Amino acid sequence: MTQGRRSGSADLPLHSGHVPKWLADRMTRLGAVISEAIVHHYGRDELLRRLAHPFWFQSFGAVMGMDWHSSGITTSVIGALKRGLAPLRGELGIHVCGGRGRYSRQTPHELIAIGDRIGFDGAALAQASRLTAKVDSTAVQDGFDLYLHGFIVTDDGDWAVVQQGMNGARRQARRYHWLSDGLTSFVDAPHAAIDGSPQGVIVNLADRRAEPSRRSQIEVLSSLGPDRIARELATLRSLDGAERHPGQAPGFVPFSPGYQQIAHELDPQPLLPNLIMPAHHEVRASDVNARRLRANLAAAADRGPADFSDLLLTPGVGARTVRALAMVAEVLHGAPYRFSDPARFSLAHGGKDRHPFPVPLKVYDETIRVLKSAVRKAKLGRAEELGALQRLDAQARTLERDAADASVSALIAQERRESHAYGGRSVFGTAQVSDYEINHGGRPAAPVQRRTP
Repeated sequence: MTQGRRSGSADLPLHSGHVPKWLADRMTRLGAVISEAIVHHYGRDELLRRLAHPFWFQSFGAVMGMDWHSSGITTSVIGALKRGLAPLRGELGIHVCGGRGRYSRQTPHELIAIGDRIGFDGAALAQASRLTAKVDSTAVQDGFDLYLHGFIVTDDGDWAVVQQGMNGARRQARRYHWLSDGLTSFVDAPHAAIDGSPQGVIVNLADRRAEPSRRSQIEVLSSLGPDRIARELATLRSLDGAERHPGQAPGFVPFSPGYQQIAHELDPQPLLPNLIMPAHHEVRASDVNARRLRANLAAAADRGPADFSDLLLTPGVGARTVRALAMVAEVLHGAPYRFSDPARFSLAHGGKDRHPFPVPLKVYDETIRVLKSAVRKAKLGRAEELGALQRLDAQARTLERDAADASVSALIAQERRESHAYGGRSVFGTAQVSDYEINHGGRPAAPVQRRTP
């Protein structure tokens, strides 16, 4: 994954509301056990790299039952990890600091306390926390005010930062990702990623191309002093509009001719992956890579009976849980390019607002049980169950080339019809028995089977 550089952008609609306790508790347990599995397989530095990857982060939140496209994923995932990994900090050597609002301001104090306890330089990390927040709130002036700051640090002193700002007028959020690995400067292209939709002209003094501007600002401040700069700025503002060239936007102030020359001489910023989270709340077929979804379903049908035979003895739930596990397995083992459609991962455990369907609590709880059992046995040297999850992900990639596209709308409709049988729940209440279930004796339909093209 990309280290120490931007890796993309995404538009995150602002959503109000809260995460109900019945989901927050499950997100805490699922987030913790997925993190444990990643550390077991790949090490804790890999967990940091994934948290610094905006596509993976969004998919991680979606597979945990949060609203798949909204800004709330950032707050809920950081909160779930902070709660879930706290009891495991001695074992995993991973600490989650900060959070939303007043908790974000406690981050430096938390880091100093952890440093004193573990033995790394907590004061230096506290400074890193302040600088990352200062860069994204001051050096990057993009119209978003920071309100969340999460700092994830290991016992070795390596860290990732996930922080988010909001633009209330536009009802949008922007998430910023940082990664210490590969970071050489806090003010010269430091971001692992910035998530958010374009908001017009952005002043980004952390861009590498802004180095001449940063240097010039220091020189101007030293030679003129703050009082004269304030007077000159007032003069320029009074001229704004009267001396604008045609096509210049209000608020544009032409600085020096050398500024335009520098801008043209510097190389343009390379194109970055752009994850755009739509405003619509429902999951649509256009939001999901149907072929990858079909591969997930086909892998569950093919590998499930062989690797999860005991699980499949659970009436009406086991086969459905294997389908959820196929998506969890991809979060554990998938390559970065496979997270370009976070909406697909919401089809594992639904969403708290009934999009794409109510959260199937029986499936969710069984997913947690299987993962906890697999991680516990792997710690004892018995890695068969974790290996089964890895084979499930490998099978999905093998089948993707030949798998026929799945009908996203049909799958969502089926899940909604059968929601009551799976213990479906949302912020609106528990799912009721549908006419379909009444006519079929309350039995869920058979899982989707693989088609041969």
